[in-house]
Amino acid sequence: MNADLASVRSKVRDGERLSFDDGIFLYEKADLFDLGELANTVRERKNGNLAYYNVNTHLNATNVCVYRCTFCAFRADLKSEKGYVMSDEQVLHRAAEAESRGATELHIVGGLHHQLPYDWYLNVVRIVHQARPRLHLKAYTAVEWDWFARMTGRTTRDILAEFKDAGLGSLPGGGAEIFHPEVRDLICEHKADAESWFNIHREAHQLGLRSNATMLYGHIENAYHRVDHLIRLRTLQDETGGFQTFIPLAFHPDNTKLGAERNLKKPSSLVDLRNVAVSRLMLDNFPHIKAYWVMLGIPTAQLSLSFGADDIDGTVVHEKIYHDAGSEVPQELTVAELRRLIEEAGRVPLERDTLYNEVVRPAGQTWRLARSLKMAPA
Repeated sequence: MNADLASVRSKVRDGERLSFDDGIFLYEKADLFDLGELANTVRERKNGNLAYYNVNTHLNATNVCVYRCTFCAFRADLKSEKGYVMSDEQVLHRAAEAESRGATELHIVGGLHHQLPYDWYLNVVRIVHQARPRLHLKAYTAVEWDWFARMTGRTTRDILAEFKDAGLGSLPGGGAEIFHPEVRDLICEHKADAESWFNIHREAHQLGLRSNATMLYGHIENAYHRVDHLIRLRTLQDETGGFQTFIPLAFHPDNTKLGAERNLKKPSSLVDLRNVAVSRLMLDNFPHIKAYWVMLGIPTAQLSLSFGADDIDGTVVHEKIYHDAGSEVPQELTVAELRRLIEEAGRVPLERDTLYNEVVRPAGQTWRLARSLKMAPA
């Protein structure tokens, strides 16, 4: 390995791209505080002292899933008491609730229900967009798009275009997990492989849809797999420029097969901060790095704003996937709480929409919004 701190520091100072060996060094040998300093340099070069948040709500319309990913605690079997499918009325109620809370985004992901037709998934987007056209619909991971193609025999590009016409605004970054087959084949066998994930995001970008990207760390992967993952993302971003945000996701082992079989524990805050910082340094062509407070916990998300992250996500509301896996953070945060957390970290809070446009609300509305978020029914 030719990398060392001096060479990495020189590259960061001069705006040069870091190599695979640099990434391995940062994961395995770099002092955490040196790493944080370097990541913060890049973070401030790109986004100054701003820290972004948004007002959003999650919609997981079903948890019944044909796949049995070993890291997942959210899925349910078809006949399980835990399984559910939301009706149109429930979906529309969630959308109305989101808009009443001042949300600008509805984040829609869920299980791959093997007895629901393709049109059911399309209908979720269509009816919400028709009823609440001001909500940006960030919907369905690449794994879900791959499933839609398998069930219909159509191309994912054709399906993405149909959903875009129905109101789809952008794609979340889920389903990436770890791209390298040494790991992917063990933790999520049978579902969309890395090539499919990349093809779907490439097609989305070609259609004018922006998307996010993720990486699930802290399970059976190692530094080699993580750096490989980041460089693959960086390569597609060079090609399309369509990624907005990268979100490193800490594995939560509770109630998962993978956690039980391997006696895994959630990564420590130090591991979390290292992943945020390395991501910021390796993904030089990504505008934003998100410290997702639901996954990291609130204190670590705050610290991450000095380790390369410039976004802590939003109010969230109704998040189920990571809470089922043991997340102990609140189900939601108010705007006032988000702004306080950012200010405590020494950053300037800025509300954004899904596409990172600044949201400017009428005078006094931020206070009313914070109050309504706390008072609205769960």
